[in-house]
Amino acid sequence: MTEVVSENSEVTVLLVDDNPQNLKVLYETLKDKGYRLLIANEGEKALDLAQRHQPEVILLDIMMPEMDGYEVCQRLKANPGTADCAVVFLSALDDLQAKVKGFSLGGADYISKPFQSQEVIARVKTHASVIRLERELQARNRELQGDQARILNAITEGIYGLDENGVIEFANPAAARITGCPVEDLVGRDFFQTHFATASACPDSLPVRATCRQGAAENQRDIRMLRADGTGFPAEYRSTPKLDGEELHGAVVVFRDITAELESERALDEAREVVQEQREQLAHTSRLTTMGEMAAGVAHEVNQPLTAITNYARVAKRMMGKESPDLGLLGETLDKIEAQSHRASEIIRRIRRFMKKPATGKEVLSIATLLEDTRQFAEVDMRNNEGAIELSLAEDLPEVLADPIQVQQVALNLIRNALEATRSAESSAPVEVSACRSGESCVRVEVRDHGIGLPEDAEDKLFLPFFTTKEDGMGIGLPTCRSLIQAQDGDIGFERPDDGGARFFFTLPIAGSQGAPCAPDETPD
Repeated sequence: MTEVVSENSEVTVLLVDDNPQNLKVLYETLKDKGYRLLIANEGEKALDLAQRHQPEVILLDIMMPEMDGYEVCQRLKANPGTADCAVVFLSALDDLQAKVKGFSLGGADYISKPFQSQEVIARVKTHASVIRLERELQARNRELQGDQARILNAITEGIYGLDENGVIEFANPAAARITGCPVEDLVGRDFFQTHFATASACPDSLPVRATCRQGAAENQRDIRMLRADGTGFPAEYRSTPKLDGEELHGAVVVFRDITAELESERALDEAREVVQEQREQLAHTSRLTTMGEMAAGVAHEVNQPLTAITNYARVAKRMMGKESPDLGLLGETLDKIEAQSHRASEIIRRIRRFMKKPATGKEVLSIATLLEDTRQFAEVDMRNNEGAIELSLAEDLPEVLADPIQVQQVALNLIRNALEATRSAESSAPVEVSACRSGESCVRVEVRDHGIGLPEDAEDKLFLPFFTTKEDGMGIGLPTCRSLIQAQDGDIGFERPDDGGARFFFTLPIAGSQGAPCAPDETPD
């Protein structure tokens, strides 16, 4: 006899008894309690209904022909699909051994015949609630395990769970892909013997060892790990202790193959070297261009002491032709020849230093000395533009760390531009060059002209290649200046003074200062 009633109920209860009268009593007791009731009068039918409907509670008679309740319970518990059902035995047997046997087979409870309705209702309600909660918890656990598996499968980094001896207890699919070994083969292996060639020779200094034994977190990059086939690869790993309260149970290791990353870094370094070479070449070309523009003035500057030397030499020659030469006057004349020689030598020295390619690296230098040297070098442009240069330096100006040739190139470019701008405005005011400390870590150099000022869109275009406000300009001077100053970890920009003209500035890091490079928004003290 099989019957299904109350099909919309949330909880399913299977009633199993070979006595129709007992089934009727159970049915009448539970029919109005909101359960979905299934009825079976023999063991085989009970197993079939349980397999198909997986009830929360099974009220199972023990004394049945062919297959008794004990065997039904045993087979229910052996089947994963029905193992979680709460089996409540029904029997007139009241001895202790019968109850112990039922519990040993997986029974959850015991109801003695004749039934007491209130007892049946209470026990079914209790067990139904427990099983329902257990199934919901199991479903949630399966969902979480599924989420965890999907997350672990999606992670591209290898993950190991190690015990305190370094034996692999868990490995994710990424670990298998990286090492070239299936997950099932990785589990149970010794992590250190598997991945490090020096595991036997230097066991105490191996990566992750301190985490497993002492609970010390580790993080290392570019260590060499071995794959399953014995080939090596560069890796980065992080290991954290696996703790249960205060008790150490091993380590969790996250690692990744950084072969491609290191190749990209090498390619980037090579690209940086090429860019640096091109920057230096462009700067050198710019210096040659500047020198070409200044050639006529420089030639005049050198010619002056050479002409003086020639004249003094003629005077000395005439003096020596006399019968009684004035040796004192002759000595003064020779001293003047020497002074003019030094003057010509100094001009040539500045030109050669400006023209040569800078040595690699930066050096500690005095910005005051460099600006004075630049001012002297710009005297040719100063006379050509009928202008003047006023140098103002703060007291106790600290030394900076920079490339002196590249910094002088920037300063000279800005001074020459300022002289031209001032002349174009027909102003007699001098170009103002100043230097002072800016914040805790920088020196700020300013070049102020008294020209007509900069156009409104200068902010967007002034430092772009090939943009120029000069009729015969090429537009490579200021972009080159920016590139050179950025290479010194400095910043370059301009401001519009309230009384007209333009103020260009650049910053350089103080020698020995710590922290970030000079920030764009730093202002002088």
